[in-house]
This record gives sequence, C-alpha cells and structure tokens, in this order.
Amino acid sequence: MQPILKPSLLGTALSLALADPAVAAPLKIALVETLSGPQASTGKLFVSAARYGIERINTAGGFNGEPIQVLEYDNQGGPVGASDKVKAAINDGAHIIIQGSSSAIAGQITEDVRKHNLRNRGKEVLYLNAGGEALELTGEKCHFYHFRFTSNAPMRVKPLVEAMKATGDLGKRVYSINQNYSWGQDMERAITEMAPIGGYTVVEKVLHDVNKIQDFAPYVAKIKAANVDTVITGNWSNDLLLLMKASADAGLKVRFGTTFLDQVGNLANAGAVALGHYVAHPYNAEAAGDAGKRFVEDYARKTGHAPVYTEPQTVNAMAFLAEALKSVKPGADGRIDATAIAKALETTRIETDLGPLTIRAADHQAELPIVVSQVSKDAVYKIDGTDMGFKPVKVFSGESVVNPVQSSCRMQRPD
Repeated sequence: MQPILKPSLLGTALSLALADPAVAAPLKIALVETLSGPQASTGKLFVSAARYGIERINTAGGFNGEPIQVLEYDNQGGPVGASDKVKAAINDGAHIIIQGSSSAIAGQITEDVRKHNLRNRGKEVLYLNAGGEALELTGEKCHFYHFRFTSNAPMRVKPLVEAMKATGDLGKRVYSINQNYSWGQDMERAITEMAPIGGYTVVEKVLHDVNKIQDFAPYVAKIKAANVDTVITGNWSNDLLLLMKASADAGLKVRFGTTFLDQVGNLANAGAVALGHYVAHPYNAEAAGDAGKRFVEDYARKTGHAPVYTEPQTVNAMAFLAEALKSVKPGADGRIDATAIAKALETTRIETDLGPLTIRAADHQAELPIVVSQVSKDAVYKIDGTDMGFKPVKVFSGESVVNPVQSSCRMQRPD
C-alpha cells in the first residue's frame, strides 16, 4: 500500500519535486497535421516521419532523461481547423508544434504561435515548419519562434534550371503553371527571375485554383498549343496528380521540371510519359549511397514503407532538433524553456546523408542540400510499384542554393 501524505507533507513533496530538474515535466511535441480530406495522404507522411524521428530521440534517451511525448491533432486541411488545434495543443501543454503539408496552414500556425508568445512571456512555444515553403514565412511573417526545415521556391527553381540547362533538357520555351496562392505565386516569380540564367523565355504563365480542379485536360491543351519545350510547376497534392494524369491521357510530349514529382502516386498516374521529367527535392536515397540504403531499410522496417516525398526532410528536422536538445536543460523549476531551445537551434549543425544542414539565424531558413533527379528506369529505387524511379543528376549544397535574407524579415529577438 502506498503511504498517504498529510496535506503539509504533500505540499512539501510537491515543492521539492518542482525544484528538482530530474523530475521536470516531459517535453511535449504536437503534430498539428492534415489527417482528413484531400491532402490527408501528405499530412500522414509528415506524421509518420516526425514520429520516426522522435522515436529515435527517445531511443537515445529522450530529453533530460525523459521520453518526449507526442500529441497528434487533425487540422482538417484548413487554416481555421489548424488554428483551433494549435490552441488545443498549447492548452494540452505542447512546447513544440510541427506541421508541413500546406503553406496556407503554415501561415496560420506561425501567426498563432507568434501571437501566443507575445501574450504569454515565459511560456513560449516553438513552431518547426517541416514543409511550408511560401517565402512569406521567412519574409514578412518571420519571427524568432518559427524555423523552416525545408526549402522555398527560389531554392528549388535555381538548381532545377541549372541542372536541366547543363543536361541540355531545358530548352528555350518554358510554360509556367502553378497554384494561385503564396507558394504558387513564389514559384511563378522564381521561374520568371531565373529565365536570364536559364536562357529561356516564359511563353505563358498560369495560376489556377488550389485543389478545386477535377480535370486538367483544358490546361494540358493550352500547354500543347503553346509549343513549349518545358513546363515548370510547383503543383503538389491532387493538382499535380491530376496534371500528370491529364498529361498522360493527352500524350503530352514536353519535359516537366517539378518540385514535387516525388509525391506518392505521381509516377503511377503519369506512366511512361513521366520518363525524362525532372524534380528538385531535398533527398534522394540513391544519391546518398550506402547511407541512403541504410536509411531506407531502417525506415521501412519501422514504419512499413520506404521513405518518400517529404519524409526524409522531416526526419532530418527531427535529427536537427535532437542535436540542439543536447545543449538545453530545463530551468531550476523544471520548466522547459522554448527560448533556450530556439537559441540552440540557431547554432546547431548536422551532417545529413547529402551534406550539412544549418539554420540561418537572420530568418530561420534552413540551408539544406537539394538534389535534382530525373525519372528513369535505371534508378535504383523504384516508385509507386512502377519500373521507374528518380535517378540523381546533381546534388547542390544548401549554401549554393539558398536565397538571400528577405528585407521584409524584421525578426524581433527575445531579451
């Protein structure tokens, strides 16, 4: 039988416990991701990768000797749902929020976190952005408690154009088609700005509604009529899946330069028409050699599938967090200090399978390697049950592709 403490003794015991860092509250990480609706397949990949990375941290001892607790929330694919779930996560004691499957949702979360931190000094939370790539997130919306562990439009378009030009596959006439919101607008701008370096003319630019178009045949017909060499697109989720399907159905013969062609289902939808298409992405296991093989095997063993699409960059984000946490200790009262974790993140550096990963302190944009790959039957790792995969063309260092700090980022640092 457990002894029953008298009220006075109970108060003393609680005071001692709170004063002892060894019994500090566990670090809580909230995954506020899209787990229902049309983008759920992407959201579930972020959750799978984050859980894999956090489990590796816990296997190595957790944080302050305690396992990290993972909380999971469905943001229902929209900013309003995300905002509600961020509040719920904070009320449930979350210290860190992770999300990645939409720049629109990322914009809402980063603003919610910023406002919470302004109103709750000493009880700040961090937002680790694993996939929202809109420039505004490290531009006018930048703040000290937001960290982006993926790329942005210029960081993808620059290596994509350079690699395709070097292989002779870029051509002189380019068609730009993108989703009409912050990310797609960033892509259109980057495609236009890279034209002098790529030596091409942007023949036509199209921005369309996000995840509302069910048939891209009319868009493919316009591409065909424009007589272009290459289509460059930042489309993702259903908008890329359906664009690939329409391209296959129409027998479109132009080359595609993409940023998310490695999304599950794209190669299966496109079929043989995808052969020769390009993608600029943060990871390619074949490019990583033996280290990539070990990662693929371990991830498949622990999650039931090989790492795809956004999963490797999310795993690297968790590895980066793990390294930063090594230099952070809870306060004397056992409180977990998000500001201390943020400062540690700014000075952390890790070696990924493809090269160094660092965070730029001025805007909290990650400098991470970008791989340009081409769809080929010669790729080591086949995708979507097809006989095709992504053959590495060139690996670019994070330092060589990162865009300059935007003048709109005026980060206010804590005292």
